Amino acid sequence: MNAAVRATVRVGLYTGASVYFVHEGYQGLVDGGDNIKLATWESVSMMLQLGGTVIGSARCKDFQTREGRMKAAGNLVKLGITNLCVIGGDGSLTGANQFRTDWSELLVDLVKAGDKDEASKSSHLNIVGMVGSIDNDFCGTDMTIGTDSALHRIIEVVDAITTTAQSHQRTFILEVMGRHCGYLALVTALSCGADWVFIPEMPPDEGWEEHLCRRLADQRGRGCRLNVIIVAEGAMTRAGKPITSDQLKQLVTDRLGFDTRTTVLGHVQRGGTPSAFDRILGSRMGVEAVMALLEATPETPACVVSLSGNQAVRLPLMECVQVTKDVTAAMAEGRFEDAIKLRGKSFENNWNTYKLLAHINPPDVKSNINVAVMNIGAPCAGMNSAVRSAVRIGMIQGHTMLAVHDGFDGLAHGNVRTDPLSWTNVSGWTGKGGSMLGTKRTLPGKMLEEISLNINKFNINAMVIIGGFEAFVGGLELVQAREKYEELCIPMVVIPATVSNNVPGSDFSIGADTALNTIVTCDRIKQSAAGTKRRVFIIETMGGYCGYLATMAGMASGADAAYIYEEKFNIKDLELNVEHLVQKMKTTVKRGLILRNENSNAHYTTDFIFNLYSEEGKGVFDCRKNVLGHMQQGGTPTPFDRNFGTKMGAKSVLWLTEKLKTCTRHGRIYANTPDSACLLGMRKRALYFQPLAELKEETDFEHRIPKTQWWLKIRPIMKILAKYNIELDTSEHANMEHVIKKMGHL
Repeated sequence: MNAAVRATVRVGLYTGASVYFVHEGYQGLVDGGDNIKLATWESVSMMLQLGGTVIGSARCKDFQTREGRMKAAGNLVKLGITNLCVIGGDGSLTGANQFRTDWSELLVDLVKAGDKDEASKSSHLNIVGMVGSIDNDFCGTDMTIGTDSALHRIIEVVDAITTTAQSHQRTFILEVMGRHCGYLALVTALSCGADWVFIPEMPPDEGWEEHLCRRLADQRGRGCRLNVIIVAEGAMTRAGKPITSDQLKQLVTDRLGFDTRTTVLGHVQRGGTPSAFDRILGSRMGVEAVMALLEATPETPACVVSLSGNQAVRLPLMECVQVTKDVTAAMAEGRFEDAIKLRGKSFENNWNTYKLLAHINPPDVKSNINVAVMNIGAPCAGMNSAVRSAVRIGMIQGHTMLAVHDGFDGLAHGNVRTDPLSWTNVSGWTGKGGSMLGTKRTLPGKMLEEISLNINKFNINAMVIIGGFEAFVGGLELVQAREKYEELCIPMVVIPATVSNNVPGSDFSIGADTALNTIVTCDRIKQSAAGTKRRVFIIETMGGYCGYLATMAGMASGADAAYIYEEKFNIKDLELNVEHLVQKMKTTVKRGLILRNENSNAHYTTDFIFNLYSEEGKGVFDCRKNVLGHMQQGGTPTPFDRNFGTKMGAKSVLWLTEKLKTCTRHGRIYANTPDSACLLGMRKRALYFQPLAELKEETDFEHRIPKTQWWLKIRPIMKILAKYNIELDTSEHANMEHVIKKMGHL
């Protein structure tokens, strides 16, 4: 929430508006006085890394009454405030819309009470909402502010508990928040490979107790040392009776005799430092909210700004509220499939992926298809999630899943695991960083003869290639060699996985989110200036020639500048940045942060920039530098990367299965069309399979980056939030969309 407040204040001030804090939510609006204060640029400088909300929040019964709203209107009219930005859940946003609906009548009453002149200047009230809720229970947005951070807290606990549960062969039951929405429980289940998940939207079928116990026993029989059950606090049976963690513990203990432990997370999920994703989301939503208010007219309906894929969208507030109510109605009426659909595409995709992976009885009849899985390029967090889901979905399809160790190098040298990967081989892989299969950067071009011989030797019928730019280029080299080597005429899919996020055809790569959260340790680095003051930190990030990490980390950590290859800079720009910091040190904020992408400029190196800043800042500030290096590739994957990897792995194998059907003639597989070798990528709002050959035109091979990159358009936001006087490009501002039309009438 604080990231959203900070962005709203700073962009509001940048546009020349007066911006006010309303402390303690609607209660502050009703009480007025010191609860409504002018906001300044510096007053939001320390907000980004703080959880909760600095300006406070409170439930307010007064605002639910007309008298209370009358007082609130009077307080706004006195200050000439005609635009209201509300960050909260559906209750807060519904209240805001009611306030706007009543506004003209409230003004009439204020005029009668003697506030005629002030009321005449406030003829209408514009409302924009941002959804702040860890439950992700507001329909119309993929992710609400706070959800990702809550998932971070949950996964930290899951990782901590599963290690001890595995040691003692325990069953572990975790209850997470979600009274009316099972998003947290569902994504947690996907992210940790849970054996069972209970969510309000989809109560279990009759006789679920026997099914659950059978599944847990089967898992133990396969050699798994622990069982994981995730339950949302609002989970219930089809008869409407609550399903609690204590009840589940009793069931498992009595029927199976397993050593069982329960953990109820409670409000720990709401706290802590916000994740990089939430900081960036809050910042982008804050900017879009101000734009929506500035463009609003008396006829514009109150809107909520939200996220769809990687795009900011505006949705009519009350349509979103209505669809959210429709979910509750569908659940009450037993229309659970409708409830899942109404939650939106993201929720539905998560549910469908979980259902696929939870089906742990591979068919007795084999497909006689061998699918090879390999990692290519530098390791990154989340690769193992993609491998795990690919293997398990492949087994469910009846395929034999072969592990290729050490990438194309391993394939050329026959380093293919002779015994196929089994269900239990990949247990627990979602939470492991790096690459369990082993990975190398070697490209296949010089080893095509050996690779084709081994494809034939191991009877490989399809390939899943998970990796970074080398995976894309390597896939292309295999496709181009099909004319010479018939063995390469098999379906193949590339899944982007790299911290650099530089693979063409995808807005996001597995691993980039984990790397961003590692870089956000800039918080800790900045804290070292708390006592000394007047210090500038220069931090070098990874990414090759791609400035994604530096830019997004700059947004997430409130950097003063982020130097990248894609946006050329010269000595004058460096001078401008130094002068900017000199002026900043005269304010109450006496710390600076500069990020530099490792290959941003061959001559303006990190050392050069450090020396320049040190020299020019003499007597004003001192400098420290930090090269984060390979720690950005390590660590346990974030919930986003675990979930993204899981969905990508599952979708890729389902696609290969369909492609194999169309490529098989008289029992022989022959795939030589461009669309038989694809990259699976996220483009704006959906996952697409794109032929590798078609992506060549979109690629700068010399610098290993896509020719166009969506995130470059949000760089100006980072500069504005750092108080640079630049032009904000609003040519791609979000248009109002309709949720109800989009979803249809279920």
